[in-house]
Amino acid sequence: MSEHDNVILEGANISKSFGTKRTRQQVLFDVNVHVCAGECLAVIGESGSGKTTLTRILLGLETPSAGDVLFSGASIEGNAGRAQLKLLREQSGIVYQNPFESLDPRWTAGRSVAEPLRLLPKQDSARARDDEQIGARVADALELVGLPPAEFVDRYPMDMSGGQAQRVAIARAIVKNPRILLADEPMSAIDVAARVQILDALAASRERNPQMAIVIVSHDLGVVQNIADRIVVIHHGRIVEQGTTAQVLNTPQEHYTKELIAVASM
Repeated sequence: MSEHDNVILEGANISKSFGTKRTRQQVLFDVNVHVCAGECLAVIGESGSGKTTLTRILLGLETPSAGDVLFSGASIEGNAGRAQLKLLREQSGIVYQNPFESLDPRWTAGRSVAEPLRLLPKQDSARARDDEQIGARVADALELVGLPPAEFVDRYPMDMSGGQAQRVAIARAIVKNPRILLADEPMSAIDVAARVQILDALAASRERNPQMAIVIVSHDLGVVQNIADRIVVIHHGRIVEQGTTAQVLNTPQEHYTKELIAVASM
């Protein structure tokens, strides 16, 4: 079996432009990228390189100007892809940059983590609709990311540190056992001391759900080195290099990649 037999999410010839005809700005140019089940793919590049736009397109949060996105081998684009897009959204979880912006300040950690379970389709959530069952799954998710449920289930975001709030966000993203997890700069709003805890939470999530694919957007090569299996380097909307983490970080081929590594090493 080849690597591509296990591809769960793929972007084929993706281009993206914003603005009207006169102010049109192209941010992605004919990008091809894929992620396999059980793999952690890191998308790296400087601010404005197009990495977040690309990952939002892959998760169906943005529509490409050209190209196709395939989930489990079927397109999510256009009218014909609506059912597949719905399936992708049901089977994916997202962790955003700032947990204090992504978590509702009026909700406890327990309510935030439970919400994805309550939104599952009836056939998937029949057993999860029972409050006791949901409570057990919420407690399990919090425990998995290193937050004792007895201490955190009734805690509000304002009563948490940045690292604790981000781990609640991770628990919310993984509670329904997604097939794909997108982590968009999950460390950028977190202090250095808490980053190890976030990495541990992501590692524990992978161990629990080994077939889950992770796409992580990051400019922090230290983070990437510790979690990614493969790296895609994007520059001015084009993929300039890709390969295993060891290949890209230890023997980079492109000048731009070498510059990124040099800056990170300073």
